[in-house]
Amino acid sequence: MQELSVSSKLKYIFSIPVIISALGYFVDIYDLLLFGIVRIPSLKALGLNPDADGTFILNCQMVGLLLGGVFWGIFGDKKGRLSVLFGSILVYSLANIACGFLPYFPKEHLVYQYAGLRFIAGIGLAGELGAGITLVSESLPKNLRAIGTSVVAGFGLMGAVVAQLTVELAGGWNISYIIGGIMGILLLLLRISVSESGIYKNMEHKNISKGNFLSFFTHKDRLIRYLKCIAVGLPTWYCIGILAVLANQFAPELGIKEINPGKAIMWAYVGISVGDLLSGFISHALKSRKMAIFYMLIFTLIGVGVMLFGNTNTEMKYYLFCIWLGFGTGYWAMFVTLAAEQFGTNIRNTATTTVPNMVRGLVPVMILAFDTLKGHFPVVESAAIIGVVVFGLAFYSSLTISETHDRDLEFTE
Repeated sequence: MQELSVSSKLKYIFSIPVIISALGYFVDIYDLLLFGIVRIPSLKALGLNPDADGTFILNCQMVGLLLGGVFWGIFGDKKGRLSVLFGSILVYSLANIACGFLPYFPKEHLVYQYAGLRFIAGIGLAGELGAGITLVSESLPKNLRAIGTSVVAGFGLMGAVVAQLTVELAGGWNISYIIGGIMGILLLLLRISVSESGIYKNMEHKNISKGNFLSFFTHKDRLIRYLKCIAVGLPTWYCIGILAVLANQFAPELGIKEINPGKAIMWAYVGISVGDLLSGFISHALKSRKMAIFYMLIFTLIGVGVMLFGNTNTEMKYYLFCIWLGFGTGYWAMFVTLAAEQFGTNIRNTATTTVPNMVRGLVPVMILAFDTLKGHFPVVESAAIIGVVVFGLAFYSSLTISETHDRDLEFTE
C-alpha cells in the first residue's frame, strides 16, 4: 500500500467525522462529569446530603450509562452509527437542561427527581463515545486509526476542564447544566453534515445478524475478548470515580484541610486529555495497542502508590497527583479503539459502546466495595485494596489480549 503524503494524513486526521466526534465527546464529557463537579454545591442548595444522596444519584447515572450502552450499542449496529450520534445527544441534552431547573421542582422526593434525570442523562451519554470511535475507526485508514481516535479523545476530554471553569464562572451550578444542554442541541445541528461509515454501508443490507448483544456470551473466545476489553479500562474509572470524585473523603486521613472534588476531577482530566492525545502516537510508534496501554498502566500504578502512601499532605499535591493519574489513564481512547478492533462490523458498535459503559457501570460496584471496606480499614487502605484488584485485572488483560494494530476492520463475526 502506497504511503500517504503528510497533507493526505492531515486531511484524514482532521476530517469531518473526527472533528464532529471530538466535539461530541467534548459535550459528552462536560455533561458526564458535571454532576461530580457540582455534587456538593447542588445537593447543599437543594437541601440534600452530599455524601449519601450524592452517592445514590451518581450510582443512578452510572446504571443509566450501563443500560444505555447496551441500547445504543445494539441500535448503532442495526440502524447505523449516525443514528446513535443523533439520538443519544438529544436525550442527554434535554435531561441536562431539565437538571438546570431542579431548584424550581417540588421539594418532595427531590432526590429521586434528581436521580431520575441523571439516570436519563446517563442513558443518553452512553452512546456518544462508542459511536464516535466506531465511526472514526471505520472511516480512517488503518495506520491512522490510533491517531484519529486520540484526537477525538484528547480534545473531547477537555470538556471536564471547561465544565469546572463554567461552574466557577456561570454564577450557579444549575446554569452550568443548562449551558451543557444547549451545547448539545447546537452540536446536533452540526451533525447533519456527517456521513455514515463506508464499512457499515457495505455490511448494512447483508443478511447477517447485527447488534446481537447476547452473542458476546454464547461464544467462549468472544466472551474472553469482551471481558478483557472491560478489564483493561477499569483503572481509568477507579482513578476518576474514587480518587477524584470522592477526593474530599481522603482529606482528613492525609492531613489536608479540604479537597475540592470538582477541582480534582478537572486536574485529572487535564492529564487525561494530554495522555489520550499522546497515547495514539505512542501506539503508532510502538506499532502496538496493548504495549502502549501496558506502559501507561505502569505509570499510573506508580502514581497511585505514591499518592496514597507518599507525603501527599497538601491540597495542591493531591491535585498534582490527579494530573499524574489522569495522564497515565489517558489510554481511554486507545482502550475503546482496541475494543472496536477486536470485533466484526456487525457487532462492533455494540462492543465499542457497551465496553466503556460496562467500565463506567462498574463504578457503583467499586464505590460499594470502597464503602464496605471503610467499615474495616482506613480510607487510604480501602482504596488501595480496590486498586490492587483493578490493576491486577488490567495488567493481565492488556498482556494477553490479541494485538490489533493495523488490523483490517472489514470483517464480520
